[in-house]
Amino acid sequence: MKKLDDKIARTTAKFLLEINAIHFNSVSPFTLTSGLKSPVYIDCRKLISYPKARSILINFCSDIVVNKIGLDKVESLVGGETAGIPFASFLASKLELPMHYVRKKPKGFGVNTYIEGNNIKGKRVILVEDLTTDGGSKIKFCNSIRKAGAIVEETIVLFYYNIFDDVPNKLKKSGINLNYLACWWDILNYCKEDKSIIDNETIFQIEQFLISPKEWSKNHNNKM
Repeated sequence: MKKLDDKIARTTAKFLLEINAIHFNSVSPFTLTSGLKSPVYIDCRKLISYPKARSILINFCSDIVVNKIGLDKVESLVGGETAGIPFASFLASKLELPMHYVRKKPKGFGVNTYIEGNNIKGKRVILVEDLTTDGGSKIKFCNSIRKAGAIVEETIVLFYYNIFDDVPNKLKKSGINLNYLACWWDILNYCKEDKSIIDNETIFQIEQFLISPKEWSKNHNNKM
């Protein structure tokens, strides 16, 4: 599980903050898909509307493929339905690679497949997504890709929550290596440098959440 260097993480944090993809609210916490209450929320899908920001972040993802994974080891990129599809498309265009996408479930008619695109059997592919929290959806997508006969050992996400200690082992057991550009700690560090973004109390609450998300959520579960 690797992110790129700290400069890239900082640049990623900067752009995500500039386009308002990052939201803070420790008084009325957000509810994550896991049910946890959180003082932070991210919407990476906003990037598709900002050409400069998305181009730079896609270039970072391209560096992962070329310099860390090896372009010669990749035959296609697979976007996860739905948020991963545009980012897989941007990256496939940048690298001049074929692209597929994987559904959360078969569409229920026609050939009723999980994978869209040409035949993926026997191909070495990378799963591309916008973000990951506990790694569960990445495992499900990779299982579907493998069921279709493709080989997938790498996934690239723009953002990793990095709040659950068991995620690295969970992904490793599933044969998946997670590559990412930035995480919540990078956002927090950027906000500590630029005190104009959020106040000290919010910084404190975010840090407490990142250290112990379940405990923070429990203590703030009655806040709406």
